[in-house]
Amino acid sequence: MLYLDFQKANCKNCYKCLRACPVKAIDAQGGQAKIIESRCILCGHCTVACPRNAKSVHNDSDAILRLLQKSDKVIASVAPAFVASFGLSSFEPMRTALKAIGFYDAFETSEGAAAVTAEYKKLLASGKYENFITSACPAVNRAIELYHHAALKYLAPVDSPMVAHAKILKSRYPGADIVFIGPCIAKKREAKESGVLSGALTFEELMAILAQKGVEISDTPAPAMPKKQAEKASAKASAEVAATAEQTALKAKYYPISRGIIKSFDEFPDGYEYIAVDGVNRLDQAIEDLLSVKHVFLEINACEGACVNGPCSIKRAGGSVEANVKVRNYVSSVPADVVPDYPDISKMFKPKKAGDRVPTEDEIKAVLASTGKTCEADELNCGACGYSTCREKAWAVINGYAEVEMCVPYMREKAESMGNVIIENSPNGIIVCGDDLSISEINRKAQAMIGIKSPDYIFDCFDPTAAFKAADSGKPVHVDKLKIDKTGKYVDMMIVPLEKEKALLVVLTDITEKVNYDEELSKVKRDTLAVTDTVIEKQMRVAQEIASLLGETTAETKVALLKLKATMIEEKDS
Repeated sequence: MLYLDFQKANCKNCYKCLRACPVKAIDAQGGQAKIIESRCILCGHCTVACPRNAKSVHNDSDAILRLLQKSDKVIASVAPAFVASFGLSSFEPMRTALKAIGFYDAFETSEGAAAVTAEYKKLLASGKYENFITSACPAVNRAIELYHHAALKYLAPVDSPMVAHAKILKSRYPGADIVFIGPCIAKKREAKESGVLSGALTFEELMAILAQKGVEISDTPAPAMPKKQAEKASAKASAEVAATAEQTALKAKYYPISRGIIKSFDEFPDGYEYIAVDGVNRLDQAIEDLLSVKHVFLEINACEGACVNGPCSIKRAGGSVEANVKVRNYVSSVPADVVPDYPDISKMFKPKKAGDRVPTEDEIKAVLASTGKTCEADELNCGACGYSTCREKAWAVINGYAEVEMCVPYMREKAESMGNVIIENSPNGIIVCGDDLSISEINRKAQAMIGIKSPDYIFDCFDPTAAFKAADSGKPVHVDKLKIDKTGKYVDMMIVPLEKEKALLVVLTDITEKVNYDEELSKVKRDTLAVTDTVIEKQMRVAQEIASLLGETTAETKVALLKLKATMIEEKDS
């Protein structure tokens, strides 16, 4: 069963979840984060880190609602962190609400925590443990089983408070179905694997069910226990049990806060230093350090601030600080209980394998070389891909959990290199300048056009009027046939504002040859027109001369003919 994954539509290839994951249980191939179930410890840190809220936790609400309809005796075991998530000061409002949605009854998991603390005391008193690691957090337990086999001998062979409480309730209510309710994702898998729980709900799921059923939780402060009632409860137990167990049960409600397990001891067995470590990011180092020391009691929680800050807790004003205050006030206000009789709550933890392949050194080097890392100095170990080192990322590539292209410095260098090739080989001049018109980038083509190798400002190259206009309007400005005085070249200029970058992109197209051709063509036309005018003038002159000559000849011919006519008339008459 996949208890945790990411919604595809919201995942935006940022690798933040991978950086947050302490065991790198994220498959980030194809730009889509997916949980590697065999490696995941279900700490839920990836879901908290995700900026897109892409988490998808397996929801057991429908299954639990069906169980409530089918079974007459479903009992809730509620993590003491409820006071922080629901803003309550007593358990009764929670119990009342759970009964209203169909639970037979509800009890606090701290009853199981008290039994766990009692077992821890017995084990510590045995003197068999060189070091001691608490087993209350299933995410931590899973991490040790998978990745820290050398520390397994220190992990307390005791059930978590959830499982211990389920066993107690099972012994008290034979045949009952036990459902855990808390802020933890890892409890879902632990509940399924326990064999004694019928399921686990997160506080977020419970909140949704309550809203669906129209059930509200109203806080009512817990009344102080009357003196006679306290005396009666004390009389039921032997003096020896009452002296120690009452305080242990009361203090077990500290479990959901940092140092809560340590605070649950009424007295500390001799011979150990008691240390608490919170957060999966500190887990590896803490366990590694533990292997080099002796006589340390190590309380480890996967969540910073412990369970009150679990991945499925309900965030309230004041955050983990207010949550700590709520738990502390709750512990001090609730009457002490006697530690109940409890069944066997021992558990054996065994080493597990994630099933990853261990690559050879040659395979690692081949992947490194594919991203331009051919020597140790090339390994930046920047962590941008989500892995702590370049070699870890190479391991993930070989196992099919990552892609070569996830190396941000490599891809940036590749992109810049490709961009530079394109820009430098562009037939156009390209200039990039800031909104103050200072030039940040200029290619060789532009340098040749303006005749300046390294200009500082746009106005060193040409009239900046168009650049100011583009910057002020935020719209592209086109300038036709701009003459560059220094080189005598003509360019068409397009200035495009880059709003996000607060810059201007200037693209220069060299039109000098076109302009020169046009001028030559104009000159030819002008010369042709001049020649044409001359020819026309000569033709007109010749025409006029011909016309003049024809006129004189005609007149002379007319005179001669008239004379001839007159002579002929005279001869006829005579």
